[in-house]
Amino acid sequence: MILFPAIDLKDGQCVRLKLGDMEQATVYNDDPAAQARAFEEQGFEWLHVVDLNGAFEGQSVNGAAVEAILKATKNPVQLGGGIRSIAHIESWLDKGLARVILGTVAVRDPELVKEACKAFPGRIAVGIDARGGKVAVEGWAEASELGVVELAKKFEGAGVAAIIYTDIDRDGVLAGINWNSTIDLAEAVSIPVIASGGLASIADIVRMTMPDAAKLEGAISGRALYDGRIDPAEALSILHKARAERTAQ
Repeated sequence: MILFPAIDLKDGQCVRLKLGDMEQATVYNDDPAAQARAFEEQGFEWLHVVDLNGAFEGQSVNGAAVEAILKATKNPVQLGGGIRSIAHIESWLDKGLARVILGTVAVRDPELVKEACKAFPGRIAVGIDARGGKVAVEGWAEASELGVVELAKKFEGAGVAAIIYTDIDRDGVLAGINWNSTIDLAEAVSIPVIASGGLASIADIVRMTMPDAAKLEGAISGRALYDGRIDPAEALSILHKARAERTAQ
């Protein structure tokens, strides 16, 4: 069970949005590379990065900030936002990303995702962002008629490394993760699922260690870490203890 600290990039700065609204952005750090180093020093083992401008514009916008992050941390980094072609995927992986997250293109062109999984085994994740149970695309600005499980099942057997599932209605408002929907999704597919959107407190960290959440790969935390609602040392200690207990069984 991995706790992924999030760096969301808007105009080169680390921000958190409220309910996916670009007009409701709180800036937490104007040096993304320093933030990446800080997360590594706190003991985190992965980093989740989103190019918010890229998600809306359909191309990488915060590339310089992402490259600075890659140079600043030894931790594996997964990146989403505006990555929509095989050439773009390859370019980012060549620069040192551990994993590329495909969102809008997973809805628009599922075959491209499957092609990418074959070309880059274990390095392609799918981002499924939903509002009211329906998948949203183009940086959450546009709704589709596709259900979450319906989309996820399109990638069964394709080699997708993980599905990052975000409940938009909870993102950035500290309402707690939508555990029911996230666990339902994890039970519907064999692909590992990462919970995202709303992680609010140590209670959510403890919830991650419950038996029914064991099949999840982990969860992403943004605002709760930046606001100090979650102490990194305490959170990581809880997860390490749970991991050790499971290994001992």
